Formats: sequence, structure tokens, C-alpha cells
Amino acid sequence: MKFLTFLFVVLVILIQYPLWFARGGWINVFDLQSQYQLQKEINQELEKQNDALRAEVNDLKKGTDAIEERARDELGMIKEGEIFFEIINTEK
Repeated sequence: MKFLTFLFVVLVILIQYPLWFARGGWINVFDLQSQYQLQKEINQELEKQNDALRAEVNDLKKGTDAIEERARDELGMIKEGEIFFEIINTEK
């Protein structure tokens, strides 16, 4: 009887091993779920960046306001007839 009990316990352990440790087992599933969540967060961040870039492209295609803003900020350009004043703060 003890032998049958021992044999049964060994068989149950052998059956459980693939369920927990083999490819597709629970440990692998938990690992894949954490990787999935991480990738999902990365994708959401990239989607936000893509939306911002799409909006900027649309602004550049449809209107001159965005182009004018970039020319003023990045290139220091001014319109013809405008006077440019630069205020320098010497206080620290």
C-alpha cells in the first residue's frame, strides 16, 4: 500500500511538472503577461508621440501659422517691417 501511495505521488508530481515549468506552463504565462504589459505601455507612449507628430504635420500642411512660429523660434526670423526687441535680464 505504501508503494502505491508513493507511486501515485510521483506520478502526480510528474504530471504537474509540465504544467508549471515547461514551455507554455504557468511560470512562462506569468512572464509573458508581464512582457505584454510592458510592451503595451511602450506602445501607448509611442502612440502619443505619433499623434503629436501627426498634428504637427497637419499644421504644417494646412496653415502658415505653424511655419511662421517655427521660423521665429528656431531660426530667429522676423516679418518684413517688424522691429525685433530682445530683452536681456542681467539680474541673477
